[in-house]
Amino acid sequence: MLRCVLLLGGLLCQGLATAADCALTPGNAYLRPCQTWAQGIEGQRKADLGDGRYLNPIMAGDHPDPSILKDGDDYYMTFSSFEATPGVTIWNSRDLVNWTPIGSALTQYLGSVWAPELAKHGDRYYVYIPVKQPGNDNIYVVHANDIRGPWSAPVALNNARIDPGHIVGEDGKRYLFLSHGDRVPLSDDGQRITGPMTHVYDGWKYPDEWDVESYSQEGPKMMRRGDYFYMTLALGGTAGPPTGHMVVSARSRSIHGPWENSPYNPILRTRSEAEKWWSKGHATLVEGPNGKDWYMVYHGYENGFHTLGRQTLLSAVEWTADGWFKARDADEGVPLPVPQGGSVLSHGLRLSDDFSTNKFGVQWSFFKGAANEMDRVRYLEGALELKAKGNSPANTSPMTFLTGDQAYQLEVDVDFDDQAQAGVLLFYNDKLYAGLGVNAKSLVLHRYGMDQRNSPKPPGMRNTLRVRLTNNRHIVTLHTSTDQGRSWQKYNTQMDVTGYHHNVAYGFMSLRPALYATGMGPVRFSNLTYRALP
Repeated sequence: MLRCVLLLGGLLCQGLATAADCALTPGNAYLRPCQTWAQGIEGQRKADLGDGRYLNPIMAGDHPDPSILKDGDDYYMTFSSFEATPGVTIWNSRDLVNWTPIGSALTQYLGSVWAPELAKHGDRYYVYIPVKQPGNDNIYVVHANDIRGPWSAPVALNNARIDPGHIVGEDGKRYLFLSHGDRVPLSDDGQRITGPMTHVYDGWKYPDEWDVESYSQEGPKMMRRGDYFYMTLALGGTAGPPTGHMVVSARSRSIHGPWENSPYNPILRTRSEAEKWWSKGHATLVEGPNGKDWYMVYHGYENGFHTLGRQTLLSAVEWTADGWFKARDADEGVPLPVPQGGSVLSHGLRLSDDFSTNKFGVQWSFFKGAANEMDRVRYLEGALELKAKGNSPANTSPMTFLTGDQAYQLEVDVDFDDQAQAGVLLFYNDKLYAGLGVNAKSLVLHRYGMDQRNSPKPPGMRNTLRVRLTNNRHIVTLHTSTDQGRSWQKYNTQMDVTGYHHNVAYGFMSLRPALYATGMGPVRFSNLTYRALP
């Protein structure tokens, strides 16, 4: 099935199309009128087309600032998790295309997590975690002997910069490179800064006439190959104009410089709003499974779908005879060859939940969860009981999960005590959300980040209700059922959530499904089903 939508660059048909369908409608160099993707679990979008090709994104939905580690035959990757608690979920792959979550490295809320760095030194794994929190901008570090945990308690490095990049120099010492071209030395155990922060790199200057958000030199991802150390950076700001963000590179024979800018800068950049992927940047280089080919993982906004957040993309790079690298597959929205030499583990995560197991840190997280937030949760037989908190979605720390689908539908049974209210949302942050709440007296419409109005509860409803939320490419429809889904009543208000994203509300996050409980007493959620729509 094909679905055509009008985006800024033109008409784009996306869905489950055949190669013949695509061949009938040629497009321009950037926007192909026909996009296909493979169906994964529950119809969710996945990259692997099953024919030796993949179609970006390799990680659909809000997976920005990818930090990737190759460890033997395995790859591990983590992302900015911002206000999610637990956060810093780690994913595993053996082919760079198919990914499975294995757990969370950060179980407590420290602040908004921006661009963590996943590294291995000796036999120990580390995550360097920059957080933005009023009064405590800081970088923390956690470590583990097993990538699956348990992870240590976070230790503050007492540095306010963001986007750390870990590297061991030719002197055998450990360093973190930081935003704005600065660097700090680390102790041998990687848990202390041992000297002053020094400025080591001035950056690459792009033409003044380019439309960018800001200069914003950030994301220095470090590696050593052959005779050189390579620094791969982001410039231009991570949102704003679609042509702003970019990937640039510099190299040096010594960790102490001097750093020489690549003649191929920018390595990657969105050049037109007609492209499928906007604001492409923040790349990390990684060796392919066969030990010969090289790739970069980076992020970008999907044209027309800022609500999904920045998604993770994969493109091949090639090395020149004189030791520079440049993009080989600059993604233009068409299928690309799957990296050779890897093996497929699986991809994705079932988002339907019978609440028989604890999926916090893998699927679920709280928004700005307090230290004792998990005390609100109790698993019953076939249900999750959530103690009420606050009096609206703005102050209740709803439990949320990520999705990468342009269209989807979810349903859940809610059962609430007389003084409590339960709800189903699309949640961006505590100031911007939409959905439906239900209590013993009425239904409550949430729109524009407001608890907008009450309406009569459905006839025959007591303290249980099944709620359906459909997000069909930003058009939100709500239904309720008092007979466990045998018949449905459509709520009389539909909503357009196209603008529920960072360029409107800041925060760098995505619009995601959420459940909440407010008032007094517990509510119970059960039989949550999720399916992607074509």
